[in-house]
Amino acid sequence: MAGLAPQWWFRRPQGAQLRRVAVAATLGVACTVQAQTPRTAPAAPPAASAASAPAAEPPTHSKLDAQLLFQLLVGEMALRGGQAGDAYQLFLDAARRERDDALFRRAVEIALQARAGDQALQAARAWRQTLPQSGEALRFELQLLLALHRGNEVAEPLRTLLERSPEAERPGLIAALPRLLARQDEPAQTAQLLDMLLKPYTTRPDTRTASRVAQGSAWLAAGDVQRALALAEQAGADDPAAPGPAVLALELLPRQPAADALVQRYLAQPKSEPGVRLAYARTLGAMQRYGEAVTQVEQVTQAKPDLAPPYLMLGALRLELRESARAEAALQRYLQLVRDQGATAAEEGEEEAPDEARQRGITQAQLLLAQAAEQRGDMAQAERWLAGIDDPQRLVEVQARRALLLARQGRVEQGRSLLAALPERTEEESRAKLMAQVTWLRELKRWPEVYKALADANQRFSADPDLLYEQAMAAEKLDRMDDMERLLRQVIALKPDHQHAYNALGYSLAERNVRLAEARELIAKALSMAPGDPFIIDSLGWVEFRLGNTQEALRLLQQAYAARPDIEIAAHLGEVLWTLGRRDEARRVWSEARGRDGGNELLRATLARLKVDL
Repeated sequence: MAGLAPQWWFRRPQGAQLRRVAVAATLGVACTVQAQTPRTAPAAPPAASAASAPAAEPPTHSKLDAQLLFQLLVGEMALRGGQAGDAYQLFLDAARRERDDALFRRAVEIALQARAGDQALQAARAWRQTLPQSGEALRFELQLLLALHRGNEVAEPLRTLLERSPEAERPGLIAALPRLLARQDEPAQTAQLLDMLLKPYTTRPDTRTASRVAQGSAWLAAGDVQRALALAEQAGADDPAAPGPAVLALELLPRQPAADALVQRYLAQPKSEPGVRLAYARTLGAMQRYGEAVTQVEQVTQAKPDLAPPYLMLGALRLELRESARAEAALQRYLQLVRDQGATAAEEGEEEAPDEARQRGITQAQLLLAQAAEQRGDMAQAERWLAGIDDPQRLVEVQARRALLLARQGRVEQGRSLLAALPERTEEESRAKLMAQVTWLRELKRWPEVYKALADANQRFSADPDLLYEQAMAAEKLDRMDDMERLLRQVIALKPDHQHAYNALGYSLAERNVRLAEARELIAKALSMAPGDPFIIDSLGWVEFRLGNTQEALRLLQQAYAARPDIEIAAHLGEVLWTLGRRDEARRVWSEARGRDGGNELLRATLARLKVDL
């Protein structure tokens, strides 16, 4: 809570000011009391009998007496007059005297409004001390401790919260604890705290799975991947049908390949949740294991053919595999389902909020359909899809695609003008425009212009590892290998966990057949940061081939190609098979790759160098 007022800011009311406020408040109290005082009732008419008079309801007595009303009016007027400290103290004193939740809450709110976190915490603790059974006071104290980053003080209120929570709700509370504590400054201490707090619950059948998953999440946040995996596996063994261990395993998967088995064991359960399978597919896609991701999404579409979102994901994955016709079929199915469901929602009078998400999905599908048409070479259809998009937030992306379509039809200057017209009102817009122009130039293979644009950008946006990386890749295309290495080492210095920089530098050494031991070390470092990444596995396979370890190279390249049948991985795999004398297999791999992209430079160069005619 940055900007909290120091404790000295709170002061007692000054004499003259308080007297003026008190006079005004007294007048208000007098008027209020007078208005609420009943007049003497007139005598009943002589003809009316006592029996016919309706029975009077017993009066309701309010805690708001004249003294309390006076104090509250003084407090509110002090707050309006800018004396938040006076108001806070008046409400806190009243709350203690009256033992009232609402008054304590108001004291906390006044302190928070003044950005005085310590005083808000003081009021919450006074609240708990006065009303020990108040759940609201307990929650306020806990939230304030977390907001003030006083994680070393949350053990007692958290333990109390766990003990008081109903049994049916306790597993959900335990599952939420890692997120609740995520912003604390010492992740390892947070994990140790959870271990201590949850120890009593790890032996109870109703809470042991949630407890171990929560502990595992905390240790993963602390960087202890092995401990997190062990807890996930133990939780999965205790309850194979519970989704929690599998969800934790998905978080582990990019850094720990062994977590894959735990996810697959859960998905083999008859009643596994489709949401977990889709999350698995997203994780596989992020790891560029597109073929496996497609398999998972297709299982969901077969089980739930009327569920729209999986078809959007399936279309995107098919495009990555350059299967444009199958991608279009999935995306068209998505659009049909979304529009049908939107019409049904409109007829039933649903709120508009879901329509925003639906429109975002439609826009994404249209962009992907334009890309599919472009892959097929149908530029006119691609332009029609792009022309139908009216989303200001996707303006840069849409215009970049349209500029590229124009360039591929020989209308290069029109494309350049389209990008030049993009707005630059903020630094974020300027950077987005620059990257759109760079991407456009790169697609046209105008490497000198790409390099210059990125060099200028790195002068403007200094110390940006992503821009430096892009400039290094442009330097490689210009055969400026010294520049490339210098830039990649800058990236590594700025961002030591940039796995792509390690991989690119190692692969460039392997490709030039120099410093192979260093190349292997660099690529292994990259793979430790992104286990299972097929492009990094491809690089490692290629360096093993250069080192003469042909069988190991074959194993690695087959693994990479199974995860992602990319053109360049196919070029490497085919060459290893060719060298081993397995030429029919090599031709099959190369033919598959050429069917996806016959113009790929590496594939064409490989076939020419080996004098292979497919």
